[in-house]
Amino acid sequence: MTATVDAIPQPVIADSPFRRVARRFFHDRLALAATTVIVVFFAVAIVAGICAQLNLPMPMQPNATSLERKLLAPNPVNWLGTDNLGRDVLSRLVAGSTISLTVGFVAMAVSLGIGIFVGAVSGYIGGWVDNVLMRIVDALLCFPSFFLILTAIAIIGPNIWIIIAVIGLVGWTGTARLVRAEFLTLRESEYVRAARALGQSRMNIIFRHILPNAFAPIFVTAVISIPDAILVESGLSFLSFGVPPPQATWGNIIADGKTYFLDAWWLIFFPGLAIFTASLAFYLAGDALRRAAATR
Repeated sequence: MTATVDAIPQPVIADSPFRRVARRFFHDRLALAATTVIVVFFAVAIVAGICAQLNLPMPMQPNATSLERKLLAPNPVNWLGTDNLGRDVLSRLVAGSTISLTVGFVAMAVSLGIGIFVGAVSGYIGGWVDNVLMRIVDALLCFPSFFLILTAIAIIGPNIWIIIAVIGLVGWTGTARLVRAEFLTLRESEYVRAARALGQSRMNIIFRHILPNAFAPIFVTAVISIPDAILVESGLSFLSFGVPPPQATWGNIIADGKTYFLDAWWLIFFPGLAIFTASLAFYLAGDALRRAAATR
């Protein structure tokens, strides 16, 4: 008797944790909407960066002044109006998106790298190493991070890369505590014990066996830390400790417009809306990712 093709058992393809999380995430309509907003902001930032390098208008030169057109309300030529120097607000918002998102992503990468390393070493090795590292974390958490950043920038001087470095160096403590907690849970797992029995090194066990299994909560933390960095940079720029003018950032556009709040509402409303929308999109995406990773 000849067996048909349908009767032959087919190999079962294992569904990886990453695929399960991605499937749950993209079935969430709110997550899809937030991701779409993030992609749009990211695309605008890339285009703005290219236009700045090639000296192309976007849609106008963001630093081109025209006192004859100062403080114009939104109109067909200047869709979001002009500021006190006649500069196009839309062009400055587009240019500022490059600064804000660059600070958010790069500062997140710096803080994530430091936090993962410190938390992994602390959680896996334990003992006096854990005590020393966690006391350093506790000491940093005792000080308001924003004032530490202000102090560092006041001493060193405002510069986009200095701002990124300082935000990253101050913002790693929460990630370190999260990674440490995950490692304390996972270091006694069966696969970790098997790796020890095979004589693998500590670094190999940490970064090849434990860290991939702690990736989901770490990634959620990374997504949520991006709007925190954006808000810090906007606050620094508003207080004139951020990127020096005439470079446009969302924070210094609001700072320039606060004097004309009653006469030119658009100078505060539109950059504030950009900060709010970008931050909310990242928070919603991070929360949706947390729910997708937590579902069994």
